[in-house]
Amino acid sequence: MGKYFLGVLGLKLTDDKKIRNFTLLLTMMYMVSYITRINYGAVIAEIALDLNILDSVASLAVTGSFITYGAGQVISGYMGDKYQPRILVSAGFLLTVSMNFFVSFLSNPYIMAAVWSVNGFAQAFMWPPVVKLMTELLDGNNYKKTSVVVSYGASFGTIAAYFISSACVFFGSWRYMFVISAFLGLIMGITWWKNCPVIDMKKTEISSGNEAEKSFNAGFPFIVFAVMPIIVLQGALRDGVQTWMPKFIINSFGLEGFMAILLTGLVLPLFAILCMRVTSKIYQGKITNELLCAGTMLLTGMVSAVMLFLINGINPVVTAFFGAILTGSMHGVNMIMVCMVPPYFGKYGKISLISGVLNACTYVGSAISTYGFAKFSEACGWNSTILLWAGIAFAGAAICVIFAKSWNKFSEI
Repeated sequence: MGKYFLGVLGLKLTDDKKIRNFTLLLTMMYMVSYITRINYGAVIAEIALDLNILDSVASLAVTGSFITYGAGQVISGYMGDKYQPRILVSAGFLLTVSMNFFVSFLSNPYIMAAVWSVNGFAQAFMWPPVVKLMTELLDGNNYKKTSVVVSYGASFGTIAAYFISSACVFFGSWRYMFVISAFLGLIMGITWWKNCPVIDMKKTEISSGNEAEKSFNAGFPFIVFAVMPIIVLQGALRDGVQTWMPKFIINSFGLEGFMAILLTGLVLPLFAILCMRVTSKIYQGKITNELLCAGTMLLTGMVSAVMLFLINGINPVVTAFFGAILTGSMHGVNMIMVCMVPPYFGKYGKISLISGVLNACTYVGSAISTYGFAKFSEACGWNSTILLWAGIAFAGAAICVIFAKSWNKFSEI
């Protein structure tokens, strides 16, 4: 790649080769960030078994990381409008590498939770700066295309994380997963520092007396808070279902831990890519209102949850299939709400901030569901938990319909 970007300060990328290389860099970065973030969830069932602790106790680390990730998103979003993305993402990688390596030596679940919470904060410095980069260096059409491809990085990272973790469990220990993740994060951090573009940050600043900023401050409470619950609900389903699907399959069918991890780790992210592609086609074709498009995918998730309830206990592959449709449709919702919505705030100079705020909402839902689904399933069983998933998806779709017209008015301003 090289530092060919450094000559385009303040300009849009127009050369196809440079756009492809830029997209590749962002996708690789997002993939590795996912590996170093979701690897704990990938081996959580094995951690609980090895340390002889309850699922709810094992989930404290993931819950803590979601909380700090969500809070860090707001901080990262604010800083992303003021500081170079190259620096922010590099700092995130440096810290996440350290936390991944450190946690591999721990056995106390509460100390592990504290360390992994720091990792969650480190991970928060990945996405908002990337959105800032894309909006500054790409025009509207290339932004949409690139953001969809970069979103695939999450699924590629999920496949890699679950494949590597299942191999680590099979051949030795879940602890190897964190050492490997730390190494991958180190390599990616160096690659990012060498190849990330440097952009003109002053070009996008807006003075405090600007009428656009006054308008933003007046309109922020309603329009942003209107979409936040939708993102919270999809985050609860996307990460909560993905985290506990291996445990659900183990309990329902008695599969070995590494087999359940491998099955869900391959099927779920592959369907996530498929669902994001379908969502992109729907969005660019028939349903251009972001909320209505998101609502369509939430209804798809609801139907998948109902089917999961009806076929529960029949076959692990069929179960993984409907679980994959459920989580995949939530990836589609996330792509629309977190990738396609922030650019509407570009005229206010708040793209990174809004990206951080909205992405934080995803992980509010993730934090609640990772711990909440564990406790709920322990108390009420998996059948009731699946019905809860269907209810959450329906609630999200209903909110989308209610606020679709208001969002349409805001987006046309």
